[in-house]
Amino acid sequence: MPQPTPTENSLPLKTSGYASLAEALDYAARGTTGCNFYNGRGELLRALSYAELRHRAAEMAYRLHGLDLPRGSRIALVADTHPDFLVLFFACQYAGLVPVPLPAAVHLGGREAFVQHLRAMLIDCQARGAFAPDSFAAFLAEAADGLDLDVVGPLAVFEALDRAERLPEPPQSGELAYLQYTSGSTRFPRGTMITQRAVLDNLAGILQFGVQIRRGDRFMSWLPYYHDMGLVGLILGPVVSQLSVDYLGTREFAMRPRLWLNLMSRNRATISFSPPFGYALCARRLRESDVGQYDLTAWRVAGVGAEMIRAPWLQGFADALGPSQFNPHAFLPCYGMAECSLAVSFSPLGQGIDTDLVDADRLAVDRLAVAAADRIGEPAQRLTEFVNCGRPLPGYEVEIRKADGALAAERECGVVFLRGPSIMSGYANNAQATAMALSEDGWLNTGDVGYRTGDSLFITGRAKDLLIINGRNIWPQDLEYVAEQQPEVRPEDASAFSIPGEDGSEVAVLVVQCREQNAFRQADLVERLKLKIQSEFGIACLIELVPLHTLPRTSSGKLSRSGARLDFLKRNDLEQRQFLPRELVDRTPHTEAAEPTKS
Repeated sequence: MPQPTPTENSLPLKTSGYASLAEALDYAARGTTGCNFYNGRGELLRALSYAELRHRAAEMAYRLHGLDLPRGSRIALVADTHPDFLVLFFACQYAGLVPVPLPAAVHLGGREAFVQHLRAMLIDCQARGAFAPDSFAAFLAEAADGLDLDVVGPLAVFEALDRAERLPEPPQSGELAYLQYTSGSTRFPRGTMITQRAVLDNLAGILQFGVQIRRGDRFMSWLPYYHDMGLVGLILGPVVSQLSVDYLGTREFAMRPRLWLNLMSRNRATISFSPPFGYALCARRLRESDVGQYDLTAWRVAGVGAEMIRAPWLQGFADALGPSQFNPHAFLPCYGMAECSLAVSFSPLGQGIDTDLVDADRLAVDRLAVAAADRIGEPAQRLTEFVNCGRPLPGYEVEIRKADGALAAERECGVVFLRGPSIMSGYANNAQATAMALSEDGWLNTGDVGYRTGDSLFITGRAKDLLIINGRNIWPQDLEYVAEQQPEVRPEDASAFSIPGEDGSEVAVLVVQCREQNAFRQADLVERLKLKIQSEFGIACLIELVPLHTLPRTSSGKLSRSGARLDFLKRNDLEQRQFLPRELVDRTPHTEAAEPTKS
């Protein structure tokens, strides 16, 4: 049986001062720490020290360099949770090539859709080579068929390449370190160009100011390698800090989320991150008999980000794992995106979840986040809650801008603009999208909406997702949250969006995955949702109940509202229509449980 790499390391802890990721691995390889890969039964399959990783990556780099590709050529890597991905990723660093992680997620609409998605990305990034582990090799071969690539296949194909006599010059700080695709929640994924300097600066900020790394820390991750949090935070972060990390496959986590807790407990891991839905899923799958077997006292950083943070989900996780001695103050909300390498802001370490309760009606009508405490003594108000995402990392400038470009006042909502050292160079092969997102003086339009109180940043949603109904600003997550409070609906089983109505006004649509099969109970759920939304938001809403596993997700696992909207239009033969006909808005529920139900 392999033994896990140790937690303690004789190397002096170092988190900055590197010229490249290759140089960071060179330093980490001098120590004894590394990576551990676990299967779906929680068994250690492979221990890969950083010394061995460096040796294998350098050897592979000789073979990549033997292809005689132009410096900076793209090598696409299907990013399954596998040691070979790390070998190829760092081999590209030593060979002067740019790795491009691609999703390893066949659930994206089935085999055909996944293959088409891979093919589109291969074309978009102008890949010269493409790798996939054995389990994904057939998908990649089909996706690459007919494309002009120099090498395609699993590790054995790359190992058979001719070996160059020497390696090229080491990467320079201004060269690209990798190409990171966005999740594609609102559009086709775009490849963000991240330089060596940008990602290393971001990692130094994350490690020094965000999680405040310590000797003896240990990472644990089930996040996909093709997502920015999984790639930058949980692959590059451990290497740059010379800390050991335990990996569980994303699919294995989804099937057995309790394995996350089991490994955290067994290995005394101290740092792990997840989107909010990961915490919610884990808490939902826990049995009362489980919690006594875990000891989570070592877990000092439970990072949360990558999507809108819902405090009740986290509180449910903390409550469920109280007997396992999980400390709710370990929660570390953060904000970031692939366009910024990874992280922009962190809440104070050890603070836990800090929320701001605001007047939802003032927010909807005036776009002002008026604190509930400021309305004491006034008539009853509808409230909404946002999580404090903390202060920007050193070197970052944050501005909240109104629609006219003017700076928003404190507690006034607007679009979040950022400028800092880890901002992307642009979107690969997409000058138009780059010009729309990135100004000549370095300001990034994030597309996120938020507000500030003092130095703290609060995110309220995506600008493109905002519903404007009868002059009111309605956040889709608020409608989704109403659905999730019903006993028949679980977290992330609802998606809200709007489409034009017959009279030109916007109509709110809420698509809900429903586990209830009885037609009369379905109709009762629809009626409850309609009345609740009318009461809380003052708007009518079309409710559609659909079978489980209907709502589309992005490659990183986020619900795709744009995809849900498109699927809704397709299901109802509305793709060519300019408006939603009134007869659909007024339709009463079906009685067939297998078909989508609308009202």
